[in-house]
Amino acid sequence: MIRIGSRSTGRPTLNEVAKLAGVSPITASRALRGISTVAPELVEKVRAAAQSLGYVANPAARALASSCSQTVVVLVPSLSNQLFIETLEAIQDVLRVRGLDVLIGNYHYSPEEEEKLLRNHLVNRPRGILLTGFDHTAASRQMLETSGIPCVHMMELDTRLGAYCVGFSQQQAGAEAARHLLGRGRHRLAYMAAQLDPRVLQRGTGFRRVLEDAGLFDPALQVSTRQASSIGLGGELFARLLDQHPDVDGVFFCNDDLAQGAALEALRLGVAIPERVSLVGFNDLPGSAHMVPRLTSIRTPREEVGQRAAQVLLGLLDGVIQHPQVDLGFELVVRESS
Repeated sequence: MIRIGSRSTGRPTLNEVAKLAGVSPITASRALRGISTVAPELVEKVRAAAQSLGYVANPAARALASSCSQTVVVLVPSLSNQLFIETLEAIQDVLRVRGLDVLIGNYHYSPEEEEKLLRNHLVNRPRGILLTGFDHTAASRQMLETSGIPCVHMMELDTRLGAYCVGFSQQQAGAEAARHLLGRGRHRLAYMAAQLDPRVLQRGTGFRRVLEDAGLFDPALQVSTRQASSIGLGGELFARLLDQHPDVDGVFFCNDDLAQGAALEALRLGVAIPERVSLVGFNDLPGSAHMVPRLTSIRTPREEVGQRAAQVLLGLLDGVIQHPQVDLGFELVVRESS
């Protein structure tokens, strides 16, 4: 079905929503604004039509027609993770020079919550949007596509046509950790994962594939929990892993705080690192280089991701032709723990 939107923007219009719902435009407007005089069954029909078309209400359209918003919306899954704090600071440093304000939203690793934030922010027609990864609901993807607002994804790479992204291959990072541990002569390798967001799962996939190719993958050694990653959790999971699988001789952690917790627990238990078990973390967070022993980790370009993502967005705003994917890579930093 061919859908014709606003003649000036190509976006779905309120009239189209009303027509699809079988109501008048004024009724559709009232339903979307939550005015109680509209019958509940009509409200549901209008909302369903709006979602089907990817319509985003824009009460400030007249005012914005003659002046552009100076806001860039940045959505991240956490504000307690050092990873995203460094990225956000880099984004602000780049956009501030252009007089653009950054509006930050935290969706707590919930695609549904991200969808709500997008719907609310798109009402005000921001200049651009920076998102974390590609784990969006179908409604979010449709809103982004129909909004016409420049968007750049961070932390992951994607080959889909037209998707601008800045990051690195999470799968390759996991594979690199596996190859490093195998190169150290380790054969009973575990992957310890928390939070289980898409990037954590991608690292696990890369790690698993290398072990499968070597004939050494054991699903019993894949430890996962939806709990938030932390030092305390890392120590707890590491102790449990050694108790259940005392022959484990290498562990890759989805984040450095888990690995730091494991190193501290090993010290408490008298487990020699790396003589008995080698440890490899991820992100090379502050403190990892000062652990005893110093922690081997995969260093990720957190600050550079923010800088380059903001620069790509500015290029889109300026109409600059650029490659849609920016692969910043990663670095395996080998220290004493492996």
